[in-house]
Amino acid sequence: MSKKDYYEILGISKGASEAEIKKAYRKKAIEFHPDKNPGDKQAEENFKQAAEAYEVLSDANKRARYDQYGHAAFDGAGGFGGGAGHMNMDDIFSQFGDIFGSAFGGGFGGFGGGGGQRRAKGSNLRIKVKLTLEEIANGVEKKVKVKRKVQAAGVTYKTCATCNGQGQVMRVTNTILGRMQTATTCPTCGGIGQSIDKKPNEADAHGMITEEDTVSIKIPAGVVDGMQLKVSGKGNDAPGNGIAGDLIVAIEEIEHEFLKREGENLHYDLYISYPEAVLGASKEIEAVNGKVRIKLEEGIQSGKILRLKGKGIPSLNSYGSGDLLVHVNVWTPKNLSKEQKKFFESNLEDANFIPKPEKSEKSFFEKVKDMFS
Repeated sequence: MSKKDYYEILGISKGASEAEIKKAYRKKAIEFHPDKNPGDKQAEENFKQAAEAYEVLSDANKRARYDQYGHAAFDGAGGFGGGAGHMNMDDIFSQFGDIFGSAFGGGFGGFGGGGGQRRAKGSNLRIKVKLTLEEIANGVEKKVKVKRKVQAAGVTYKTCATCNGQGQVMRVTNTILGRMQTATTCPTCGGIGQSIDKKPNEADAHGMITEEDTVSIKIPAGVVDGMQLKVSGKGNDAPGNGIAGDLIVAIEEIEHEFLKREGENLHYDLYISYPEAVLGASKEIEAVNGKVRIKLEEGIQSGKILRLKGKGIPSLNSYGSGDLLVHVNVWTPKNLSKEQKKFFESNLEDANFIPKPEKSEKSFFEKVKDMFS
């Protein structure tokens, strides 16, 4: 089943500004908030969809990738992705709390904001992973070492005395409209509702220590340079009963020696000699999964593009693969012997050597147009 367009979910146009996106999300979030729709599974699903759309469209880089690739920019990541497709309700409340303001009593945590304790989320970690074209074409599992903050053994917490475990404090201000009550994050515990009771000497002020962890990342075939993947729960831990942050993995593509990538298609420059162009030849060329042998017909012209179907990069949505485009270049010799020059001079006026392009043979500009259409 195809996913709904993010702009459609929020009810905005593709040219919407940052402020319009935030306003639209707040409206949808309040409309479908679990506190307003208890037990309504469809409202909960709409609430999650709105959060997913907002997470992507509120981020300039993610929005640009979505505008270019659609959902394919984030799908197919097997348990992680650039969107919010795998966010639970705690993720949404911990990330987008400022959007709701005091619409639900000023608080939100767990599945609702009606005074429940807020669960803090640890900070995200970011790494770069370099991939060869072969790894991108086939998909790969990478094991990386990450230094992350984890809760130290023996740490105990107690209820924050300032907010009584709520993570927020209420403030009453007098305005021309009367007394207004607002909720703000507790300045003592930072919103987690707990403070340190006991901790070992090696732990920091939040009861955390730094450990090296080996993380396995399954990278799907077809990712592109600059794409970001998310491994949930592999960022820094949060103090107390908080939620661990995520590991954000930025893809960096290593340039191939012979193949040039253009989306899902690959390009290869094949240089052949003048005799090979005249007589035809069988040539072995580089492909992303090994060498491929192709046959060149007699009289092949320089600039000819041969298309090898399915020899490119797999689609991120698993809808087949791109093609390998072989660009034929006839190499003109610069240094000839007297006998060789004499041969060509004797054939300057020969009818077989006079250019006679057929109507079926496209010009260079037509070939470029076809290539990008």
